[in-house]
Amino acid sequence: MKTINNKIDDIIRHIEHVRDNCMLLGERLIQQGKKDMGRLLIANGFVHDNSKFYGVEWDYLNSDTEDPELLRIAVSQHNRTNKHHPEYWGGIDLMPSLYVAEMVCDWKARSGEFGTSLQDWIEGGAATKFDFTKDSEVYRRIIFYTGMLCEKPFKSI
Repeated sequence: MKTINNKIDDIIRHIEHVRDNCMLLGERLIQQGKKDMGRLLIANGFVHDNSKFYGVEWDYLNSDTEDPELLRIAVSQHNRTNKHHPEYWGGIDLMPSLYVAEMVCDWKARSGEFGTSLQDWIEGGAATKFDFTKDSEVYRRIIFYTGMLCEKPFKSI
């Protein structure tokens, strides 16, 4: 069973990963001339997921039981109060680019934390969950920000 300190450490580590991703992507956006968006993305990284420290989200994260109803309420609260979640906007297609970029930073952090493939999540999990296709505008924005954020693999010789 995780202690309160372990839970806080997990939250802080995730927020730090997202913040680092927001800083990197924000700096790259600024270099491309998108100064306001880059600055705002960096700012978002400093407040990302702060809601996890309060209310029902904290109650769930600090609970010793696996109450499915409490989980449902906490996730719903989190998604409805954090602009980097499509649920906040009523759908991924309605999200402003700033929050799509933050969402990509969040997804990259989660894939690193879980040792999973960001690309697989985008093309399989997220596409299914949020109902978008490779032909959609939101997919193009997601791939654009992912390409700016992720390091390029070695080129073959």
